[in-house]
Amino acid sequence: MVSEKISLVVFDMAGTTVLDRGEIETCFYESCTQTGLAGVTRADINAMMGWSKIEVFKKFWTQELGNDHPEVDARVEDSYERFKDLLETHYRESEQQPTSGTVETINWLREEGVKVALTTGFYRVVTDIILNKLGWDQELDANHVTMGDSFIDMSITSDEVASGRPAPFMIQKAMKQFGITSADKVIKIGDTPVDLAAGRNANCLMSLAVTNGSHSKEELEAFDNNGLLPSIGHLKAFLDNKLT
Repeated sequence: MVSEKISLVVFDMAGTTVLDRGEIETCFYESCTQTGLAGVTRADINAMMGWSKIEVFKKFWTQELGNDHPEVDARVEDSYERFKDLLETHYRESEQQPTSGTVETINWLREEGVKVALTTGFYRVVTDIILNKLGWDQELDANHVTMGDSFIDMSITSDEVASGRPAPFMIQKAMKQFGITSADKVIKIGDTPVDLAAGRNANCLMSLAVTNGSHSKEELEAFDNNGLLPSIGHLKAFLDNKLT
């Protein structure tokens, strides 16, 4: 069984397990232009996908004004609040869908006795909107941990740890929750360079990425990884090959 070699798989959400139609990038871009970050391009934003969202604005405003500018914090807050308004409105009004093969793959992992955690650069409010739209929040307790018969075992957001990706803290929080002491029994999978870095920083057995999300295969090949998959639906065959 897979569970003899793997105890936990940590998945990213948008672009990895949840279909991303470019809406996050659009909300970022609109909030930047509406709050005075006119020099930020869509390419700049895409390069920062996967990071804690407020950290992205800190980076952009620091680049715009300088590290010691007295208005950086206020400008960051203004842009972030505008982004949250746009993002929450979008997710409340739009349909959400899993990416290809996600439901089947997660069901398979849990049937095999492998724990499944979803991590994200989103904050809790938006994450809960998405989980609820998909029905993935059923049977999760107040700490977003399974009570038994749930689709996932745990949900973790970047505002619930000291620092989001590429720091390993969300992965380590899931490990602690399930009493997993060795990262050699953990796999991390996302769709961005920062997802790959988080898996590496946590010393996971494998740090993988899918190429049907925010970054292409060609873009992801430049970063340290243990495998690039066309979609989550290819994970089972990949692991069957690697672990046998």
